[in-house]
Amino acid sequence: MTVRITGRSLDRAALVRVARDRETVDLDPAAADRMAATRSVLTAAVANGQVVYGTTTAVGVLKRVATDASGADGYASWMLAQHLVGQGPAAPRDVVRATMARLANHLAEGSPGARPEVAQRLIDLLNADDLPDVHAWGSIGQADLAPLSEIGVRVVRDLDLKPGEGIALLDNNAFATAWAALAVEDADELVETMDVAAALSLDGFAANPSMLDVAIADVRPYPGLRESIDRLRVLLAGSAIWEAPPRNLQDPLSFRNVPQLLGAFRDALRHLDAVLAVELNANQGNPIVVTPGDRVVAVANFEILPLAAALDYVRVVLASVLDAAAERVVKLLGAPWSGLPTGLVPIAATAESGLTYLSLAAQSLAVEGRLLAAPVSFEVVSTSHAEGIEDRTTMAPVAARRLGEQVAIGRSLAAIELAVAAQAAEVRGLRLGRGTAAAVDVVRRHVPFLRQGDRVPPMDALVAAIAEREIAAAADEALGGADDDRP
Repeated sequence: MTVRITGRSLDRAALVRVARDRETVDLDPAAADRMAATRSVLTAAVANGQVVYGTTTAVGVLKRVATDASGADGYASWMLAQHLVGQGPAAPRDVVRATMARLANHLAEGSPGARPEVAQRLIDLLNADDLPDVHAWGSIGQADLAPLSEIGVRVVRDLDLKPGEGIALLDNNAFATAWAALAVEDADELVETMDVAAALSLDGFAANPSMLDVAIADVRPYPGLRESIDRLRVLLAGSAIWEAPPRNLQDPLSFRNVPQLLGAFRDALRHLDAVLAVELNANQGNPIVVTPGDRVVAVANFEILPLAAALDYVRVVLASVLDAAAERVVKLLGAPWSGLPTGLVPIAATAESGLTYLSLAAQSLAVEGRLLAAPVSFEVVSTSHAEGIEDRTTMAPVAARRLGEQVAIGRSLAAIELAVAAQAAEVRGLRLGRGTAAAVDVVRRHVPFLRQGDRVPPMDALVAAIAEREIAAAADEALGGADDDRP
């Protein structure tokens, strides 16, 4: 399937396919016509003597310096090289591909005033998988100047830009938006695995199932809460915890609050995804070419606080979800809380620690997740740029990158919880839920049951399986018609 770039209909799923599956891309003919029309408006405005930022002037602190309106000085092309200030490691290839697709969509929307040839050049590079090296660090999020300059230089390698096309390539947030889209995709998959891990912990802990009563979402009607309760009930359909008297009237909060925590994560992701849906097709630059009316308007659409703040919001919520997962691991491994042998060794009263020290790894991961949750959208690095005019920043690329890092930590923490909860469930010996039993089968393909004298197994293979969605897929496949006979 080919993803058609229209400037108005790019969604997260299509962007992910282009970024990770190398799906081909083409330019919508109607978008090309729209670009040609707005380019004519911009050309006419310049011919009529209108001063247009970045088109008849230089940019930033040099905004009062006139450039050749005919383009003979080549400013539109060589201004890109002036912004090659990226630092640090290379951005992942999927992020670069997603950025190029988002950038082509930005141009195809029409209001940046670039010719169709510029968008087509980006599309040709994508389809050939001819990617520039792009640094991950260096953008403050008021347009992703550093990474986009590295992409722009590759675009103009054999294409002469016209006045205004350099700023059209630079003055937008395609890098931050693309990275955010990939992070949201991964976070969406993570929450499904964390559902399964938490459900298996409830089985392994022999938890009180009253915290999954459907009335909870009736009296507190958050969509995410209802969805989380429904999914957990289905995963635990057939479990012995529905039949046996509960061990505790009130389990620890990290168990009792599972649906509220995962529900909050779902709702935060929904909010971020709604913002992202706008930003994937929005003009994010300056100036804009407006038709009808044939106007060129100076704007500040590179201010993407909605996206940066939504990314901050999700990371704060995810940090709490990770904290609770780590605490469930600690409680499952401790005899005073679980009622099972310390470390979940299969034979009590031995000197073996079993899985005990996985709790330290889990706590370490939770700390790292909390550190990545610190909000960045209100950071102001300086107020002196461009004679004091450039005194705002969103740090949106940092917000997106940190969500991706936090999700990676979440996969490792989910792997530990799954391994520990599977051991607890098998040592306890009670009947598992239909979905949780299927999850244990997958866990055991990657992490063996810890017997007396065994070393703690590595988690790498299970983390990789989580990234490939093996756990969630196996649970879903095993459920079949469980929706009809949930407890």
